[in-house]
Amino acid sequence: STSHKTSKRVYFLTNILCFSSFIFFFPLIQISFAMILSNKLIFVLFLSISLFLVPASAIRCFVEKPRNIKIDGYLNYVESPEYRNSKECPILDSNLLICDPSLMHVAMTLDVKYFRGSVAAVHSVLKHSSCPENVYFHFVASKNKDFQDLRKMVKSIFPSLSFKVYSFNEFRVKKLISSSIRQALDNPLNYARTYLAEILQPCVERVIYLDSDVVLVDDIQKLWSISLTGSRIIGAPEYCQANFRKYFTANFWSDSKLSNVFQGKKPCYFNTGVMVMDLGKWRKGDYTVKIEKWMKIQKEKRIYELGSLPPFMLVFGGEIEGIDHRWNQHGLGGDNLVNSCRTLHPGPVSLLHWSGKGKPWVRLDKGNPCPVDLLWMPYDLYRLSSIDSFDDQERRAMI
Repeated sequence: STSHKTSKRVYFLTNILCFSSFIFFFPLIQISFAMILSNKLIFVLFLSISLFLVPASAIRCFVEKPRNIKIDGYLNYVESPEYRNSKECPILDSNLLICDPSLMHVAMTLDVKYFRGSVAAVHSVLKHSSCPENVYFHFVASKNKDFQDLRKMVKSIFPSLSFKVYSFNEFRVKKLISSSIRQALDNPLNYARTYLAEILQPCVERVIYLDSDVVLVDDIQKLWSISLTGSRIIGAPEYCQANFRKYFTANFWSDSKLSNVFQGKKPCYFNTGVMVMDLGKWRKGDYTVKIEKWMKIQKEKRIYELGSLPPFMLVFGGEIEGIDHRWNQHGLGGDNLVNSCRTLHPGPVSLLHWSGKGKPWVRLDKGNPCPVDLLWMPYDLYRLSSIDSFDDQERRAMI
């Protein structure tokens, strides 16, 4: 079929591009291929090449045609390439397992709706990591009928991945959740990051939390090595130009007993979709209880409108370890009410984040993607790529 031939063509050209970038490192080769394939969206494709085809010591290309994976009704995914450590990576002690101090820990949630995004996020971390075998993933999932299937799917897509799937007690947080401006934000799993210090083993004292709608285009080792100075518990990019007051209601600002929480501080907006967290300090300070306290106040007085973010700002606002903005190019999914196209922020990029209503895999499948969604496509392991669902005209435009 035309679709099958196109998929083979994409597979063949992907290998050619990867091989040429790895051997010759000449960006002009990639640009010439982009011009052959299409005369549209050259700028975005050039940026994609710059971000994704920069050689790294741990990156491996597909050496064989990847096999499709299907388990218990889930649609086909492609098995990830196998990524191995460079020679400079610390040697892991097989006896220590999850408690090995050489491991870098990443926590994410896992559910059916965002599974495709989670897979792309994991793939992006491994692809750009200099020590991919030293990255340990902690997936938090709801304990329901999909729990075992999700675990099997992760194992099938990433056979050599070091990971564990934890069941999340949704009942504890459900009674604390207040309705927000978008129903998706009320999912109990959105609050799982609040409980990581309890869910993960005590020997895990530091973790990078990532939302399911991100991709990394840089080595996660750089993010892991960021220092949390003094008593700081969370590191994240801060956006002090944003209007901090808009994240809380008039009820909050008019009550001095509540608003005085920021007295003597200079709080800035930060996005909780990308955080470096010191779980050791978190446990000692019992910060889960502090966040739950604000959620209980919210149930009584309605002091904010935006899901799980405001309680974090109430507890940590003004006490965040500021990280370079390159580590969270957020808002690429539009705002929380409108699925709008956004452009990249000025400056360097290490992590792309489709926070907001629009998700790249949804827009790609509908054949109406935003230009920035093309930057997500190289990490999509769902049926080689989502272009198989487009007609020929749309497919040519995407390629």
